[in-house]
Amino acid sequence: MKQQTVLIVEDDAWLAEQQIRVLSQAGYRAISSPHAIAAIEAIDDVHPDVILLDVLLTGSTGFALLHELQSYTDTGKVPIILCTNLASDLILKDLKPYGVRRILDKTTMQPDEVVAAIKSVLL
Repeated sequence: MKQQTVLIVEDDAWLAEQQIRVLSQAGYRAISSPHAIAAIEAIDDVHPDVILLDVLLTGSTGFALLHELQSYTDTGKVPIILCTNLASDLILKDLKPYGVRRILDKTTMQPDEVVAAIKSVLL
């Protein structure tokens, strides 16, 4: 079975490293990009199975990346999990057309919740 790849789009280097560690221990190939432009390049290179996306990024926002991903048929099918401090302000059903399957609240989430969210969208 092919190892599934998770692209983490997160500008907080410490958090990205923690997520890579947790996901690697759970058996995923985890790669991080610090901003939307790097994420687009990484998507072309690694073809992730799921994207863990922060909304507030340095430079372009996660919402701009969501729009970009939906403009292509291949990337528009990649499930997105938002991992953000803005979780309480977002409504999942409004974001589903952009490929968003789950929203995690950075302020309260535990490492095992990230793994559980990824497993749930990759079923």
